[in-house]
Amino acid sequence: MQTTHTSTAARQSQDVSASKLKRLLDHNEHLKDQLNVPRTTVSEAATRLVDYCNSTKDPLVPSVWGAVDKKEDPYGPTKKSHCCTLM
Repeated sequence: MQTTHTSTAARQSQDVSASKLKRLLDHNEHLKDQLNVPRTTVSEAATRLVDYCNSTKDPLVPSVWGAVDKKEDPYGPTKKSHCCTLM
C-alpha cells in the first residue's frame, strides 16, 4: 500500500509541475506577443490628444466654441409627440 500512495503522490507532484510549466510557457508567449505591439511615446499621444481637442467641436463647452445651434445640439431638448408608445 505504501508504494501506491507514493506513486500517487509522485504523479500529483508531476501534474502540478507540468501545470506550473504550462502556465509559465503561456505567460512567456504572452510577453513575447506584447513585444510586437506597436508603441507610441507619451509626447506623441499627448500631441494627438491636443490636436483632437482643438479640432473637434464640443457642444458642452460653449465658452470655447460658442453657442450651438439648437438643430445641431445633440444634447438639446427633442420635440416630443403627443402620443404614447406601448410595448
